[in-house]
Amino acid sequence: MLNISHNKLNQKVTLEGYSAFTKAFKNRHFKVFNRFLLAFAILGMVILFLPWTQNVSGKGYLTTLTPDQRPQTIQSPIPGRIEKWYIREGDFVKKGDTILFISEIKNEYQDPKLVERTKLQREAKSRSVASYQGKITALQGQITALNRERTLKLQQAENKVIQSRLKVKSDSIDLQAARTNKNIAEKQFNRTQTLQQEGLKAMKDVEEKRLKLQETQAKLVSQENKLLAARNEVINAEVEISRIAASYADKIAKASSDRFTAESNQYEAEVEVSKLDNKSTNYEMRNAMMYITAPQNGYINKAIKNGIGETFKEGEKLVGIMPSNYDLAVETFVEPIDLPLLHINESVRIQFDGWPAIVFSGWPGASFGTYSGKVIAIETFISDNGKFRVLIAPDKEAEAWPKNIRIGSGAMTIALLEDVPIWYEIWRQLNGFPPNYYTPQESTKKTK
Repeated sequence: MLNISHNKLNQKVTLEGYSAFTKAFKNRHFKVFNRFLLAFAILGMVILFLPWTQNVSGKGYLTTLTPDQRPQTIQSPIPGRIEKWYIREGDFVKKGDTILFISEIKNEYQDPKLVERTKLQREAKSRSVASYQGKITALQGQITALNRERTLKLQQAENKVIQSRLKVKSDSIDLQAARTNKNIAEKQFNRTQTLQQEGLKAMKDVEEKRLKLQETQAKLVSQENKLLAARNEVINAEVEISRIAASYADKIAKASSDRFTAESNQYEAEVEVSKLDNKSTNYEMRNAMMYITAPQNGYINKAIKNGIGETFKEGEKLVGIMPSNYDLAVETFVEPIDLPLLHINESVRIQFDGWPAIVFSGWPGASFGTYSGKVIAIETFISDNGKFRVLIAPDKEAEAWPKNIRIGSGAMTIALLEDVPIWYEIWRQLNGFPPNYYTPQESTKKTK
């Protein structure tokens, strides 16, 4: 009824006696619903002012604290062929235990007596070095003897020069005496000839004086010849000194050249000995590489190369091994926008895959099944997935991590930040703002 008529029926007719009236115009359930809405609104307002812990979540997986504790593969540094396996997958091996034996596939290393023959070559070259050393010693002795002989010969030649010079001096004196005798004989001859012309001397005396004069003249000429011969002897003695020096210098130079040649050959032989030594050691080490051993205590995860007779190249993966002693850690990744919010030693809650948990990210105290950790490393360069890598270690002051978790299993991390009201967190989420940036108190104190 639209109640557009002036004749209002509801004022003349009452409907209270009908059952439909009680069902259509009952107000009690509206009052209950209104009270419920009011209580819910009050509760919602109270909840909006409850504290909420901001957090940065990330996905990662279990790993180890140090690189040497992580799963690794064992490679062979040389190419070869698998000959025998000493282990099975899942076996525990200690450091140095033999895992498999391989054989050579390169022709130059297949000689079973390669090391022995190389050592024989080295010994032969070593004897050659000793021979060259003996030759050098002999040549050095020869050079010493030549130097000694040259010194004596030079002294002998110098003595002969001295003797020749003394003889020259003696002949010079004799020449001077011969000249004096000649002058005396001339004076006597002239005086006797003058006296003979005056009749005071006989012709016989004149002839005697003439004969004596001629004798003194002959002696003078002879003495001049002797002086010239003595001077020639001096020159010859000096020439002999030069000849001796040149001759022995040539002999010593030749002996020195032979010695230097022997030394050069000795050095070359020593180089060959060193090379053969190096080859022998390398061959011995290469033979030791035929046995692939465990680098540390651990469990054999998987044999990557299978069977007997299978060949492989150097550096190829042969066996996977998991170290038995390791310290667990979680490797997680965070967005670049959240990276400035993380700090070293910051608390993190972790949920491991396969372990039941009830997580309230904003109320970490109310969560169940999560474990505590500490940030120990933050990568300074972005990873290939476009996020930054963060390494988390167990918190020693909190509950221990489960013993049965395995490296490589997944984990979800929640880094706890600042406490804010719930209404602020809702407003931040609706606007897409990042969590509040803050600096831990410890870092602030250190900065001050």
